[in-house]
Amino acid sequence: MQYRNGQRLPPEALGVAARLSVNPRARRLSIRIDGRAGEAVLIAPSERKLGEVVAFARTKTDWILDRLAQRQPGTPIVPGAVLPLFDRPTRLIAVPGAGAARLSEDADGSVILSGGEGEAFARRVENLFKRIARDTLQARTDVHLKALGPKAGRGPVKISIADPKSRWGSCSPHNRTIRYSWRVIMAPRAVVDYLAAHEVAHLVHADHSQAYWSVVHDLIGDHRPYRRWLKDHGAALHAVGR
Repeated sequence: MQYRNGQRLPPEALGVAARLSVNPRARRLSIRIDGRAGEAVLIAPSERKLGEVVAFARTKTDWILDRLAQRQPGTPIVPGAVLPLFDRPTRLIAVPGAGAARLSEDADGSVILSGGEGEAFARRVENLFKRIARDTLQARTDVHLKALGPKAGRGPVKISIADPKSRWGSCSPHNRTIRYSWRVIMAPRAVVDYLAAHEVAHLVHADHSQAYWSVVHDLIGDHRPYRRWLKDHGAALHAVGR
C-alpha cells in the first residue's frame, strides 16, 4: 500500500486511530500520542519509510491503546477553574463589567481577574497567558542569544507565540524565527527556560545531534529533567481550554 504524509488511517487498519507524519529531522521511526485528537501519530524520516512505521505501530498496538486511555481530559477556562502559571496554582475569577484579564493576588494566592462571559472570558484569559508568554520567552531568548554570541549567527531573531497541537516550539535558522507555544508558561520557570535554550540552540545546529545537545547543555546544564517534565505533564497543559 502507498502511504503519504498527513494520511489518516482508519481504526480498523491498526486497531487504533492513527495519522502518518514525515519529519526529515527524525533519526528513527517513532510514535507520538496526540491526546487532543485522540490518535497516534506515526513519524518517519521520509515518505518511503511510512510503510515501515505502520508495521512498527502494529507491534505497539497495546502500548498505543494504553497511552490513549491515559490521555488528559480537557480543562475548561471558566470562572472558578485553577490553572498553573509557572506551575503556581492560579484561580480564575469573573469580574462583571471588567475588561481584559489581569494577574493579581488575594489572601489565598495568585488569581486572574477578567471580564467577559463564556468564550469571551476564556479568550481574555488566554490572551493574558499569551502576553506573559511573549514577554517571558523574549527575555529568555535574548539571554541565551547573548550567551552564545557569534555562534548563534548575526541579526535579530523574531519570536512569535502560537498554539500548536503538541509541539512546544520550533526554530527556522534560515530566517531566524522562533515560534513558542504559549502553554509552556504553565510549566515551572526552569522548564520555560529550557525551551528557550532548546530553540535558540537550533540557530547553531538545526538537528538534534550530539553537538546540538552539547550547546543546550552549555546554556542550562543537564536538560534531561526538563525534557522529562514536559513528557510527563505536557499532555495536561495541551488539554487546557479543550
